[in-house]
Amino acid sequence: MNDLILYGEDLAENPTARIPICLVLDTSGSMAGAPIEELNKGVRLFMEALLEDEMTRFSADVSIVTFGHTVKKELKFGSIEEQEIPSFHSGGLTPLGEAMLTSVELLDNRKKEYQKVGVDYFQPWLVLMSDGAPTDLEETGKAIKKISKLCNDKKLTLFPIGIGNRADMNKLSQFGKDAMKLDGLKFKEFFEWLCQSVSVVSQSAPG
Repeated sequence: MNDLILYGEDLAENPTARIPICLVLDTSGSMAGAPIEELNKGVRLFMEALLEDEMTRFSADVSIVTFGHTVKKELKFGSIEEQEIPSFHSGGLTPLGEAMLTSVELLDNRKKEYQKVGVDYFQPWLVLMSDGAPTDLEETGKAIKKISKLCNDKKLTLFPIGIGNRADMNKLSQFGKDAMKLDGLKFKEFFEWLCQSVSVVSQSAPG
């Protein structure tokens, strides 16, 4: 209940049309070493760049879900100026399906909060980054069915990103959009591009 009150205060204080963005990030054991280090740097750069931009500072609404040992809600939606950027650690399997279902639920709940307080919004963005194949096949099947429909209905903008040569590009593409492959460990370049894309959209009209 307190979280809902805080969300309401944040939305009431800043009536700018929002772009809800959920980053769904693979932190499984195979991301150990350089990949998890570069992912941390990329996410930090993304959040800092959003904060520096006059438009995205007020319009971007970011949450982060990671999946490794467990599916974890690392960052709740809210004012970027007040958010503390988490640090990610690698380990565990790849419960990708559960993470995707969790992210869709978070995005749907956030849309309901916008509607409740009368804040306009763009359709949600979901950024999935994984370097392997899912280990929760049943949940992944459910997630593919749900998310591909949202994409087809224009209710969700999806960015499936494969990291390295072991990423299951075919499975990532089944969510509703052809997966893109990250060139090497260029997380920085990807998040710079993502921030620019958010900035462009934030200057348009929702709908």
